Amino acid sequence: MSLDVDIRHGQGDFTLHAAFRSEGRLTALFGPSGSGKTTLVNAIGGLIRPSEGRIEVNGRVLVDTRRGIFVPKHRRRIGYVFQEGRLFPHLSVRQNLLFGRWFTPRDQRKASFDAVVDLLGIGHLLTRRPATLSGGEKQRVAIGRALLADPQLLLMDEPLASLDEARKAEIYPYLERLRDEGGVPIVLVSHSVAEIARLATSIVVLSEGRVRASGPAAEILMHGNLLPQPDRGEAGALVETRVAGHDEVYDLTYLEAKGGILTVPRLPLPMGAHLRLRLRARDIILSLHAPEGLSALNALPAIVVAIDEPDGAGVDVALDCAGDALVARLTRKSVETLGLAPGLPVHAIIKSIAFDQEALARMPPADEL
Repeated sequence: MSLDVDIRHGQGDFTLHAAFRSEGRLTALFGPSGSGKTTLVNAIGGLIRPSEGRIEVNGRVLVDTRRGIFVPKHRRRIGYVFQEGRLFPHLSVRQNLLFGRWFTPRDQRKASFDAVVDLLGIGHLLTRRPATLSGGEKQRVAIGRALLADPQLLLMDEPLASLDEARKAEIYPYLERLRDEGGVPIVLVSHSVAEIARLATSIVVLSEGRVRASGPAAEILMHGNLLPQPDRGEAGALVETRVAGHDEVYDLTYLEAKGGILTVPRLPLPMGAHLRLRLRARDIILSLHAPEGLSALNALPAIVVAIDEPDGAGVDVALDCAGDALVARLTRKSVETLGLAPGLPVHAIIKSIAFDQEALARMPPADEL
């Protein structure tokens, strides 16, 4: 997917001026409330007409104010999934899904009904009405309806915001499958670092109507200073791993990363399964020597790459762990006491709390991204 945006749009006292390019399969628009996320996604979807600028999706120009181009929303071939499913209450799930097809000419209908139903795991829901569905089920049906319209791009405006943690956990695997197997590029609006760390391949960070940063998810999330102040403690690394084995005696799973083997609580995954592991900077401590007499099972040798500018009492230390980029959030006092400097060998000790289910995401191998 290629998404090129360079627009300016004013609404009352608020002005959005967003310019970025993304080629990710799932691009997250991230930022606090009022940063311009929904305005931007509405401009891409054709729900608002930008005051000036240009929007191009996969080489197709949707908006170019200089050339007088504005493709109306019903001709953009863009699916839209809102916070609420917005399903028709008087129709069954099957009828809601098929409603999406009405907007696509017969000769352009490529999405398979059965394939979409299987992808989202909603085959057992087809005869039910929306009132009998859980929040997560409603959102999966809403996504299916959008996919069956054969969109060239899928816009998702905080689709999990109204769900509790249990329902989010239910729908995450389906969004991962949609990202990896659905064949439709996605733009996801979110204000949750955990959500974008799990799902995004690219991130655009918005603040007060401006793009503060954009790029691959792994690069953006490494830098806490690129995130809004309340979210800086959520910054960290995204590490690709592979299931290398299981310990049935102690109920553990071994994950192979570039830097070594990581031990985590038992995962119900087969040997060789690929996972993206989120390691928050605040969950990593550094030692000058190989640790002894500690309960921690995970200590990887690393080299200090860089030390960021201090942010109050804290500072981020970038690490190279045999090719995996990690970051540790330390106090300035700790950095000075340890004498940390670029090139210094250390050991990165990863707290066991880092390995909750929220930190683990199914991913295809890097060469398939």
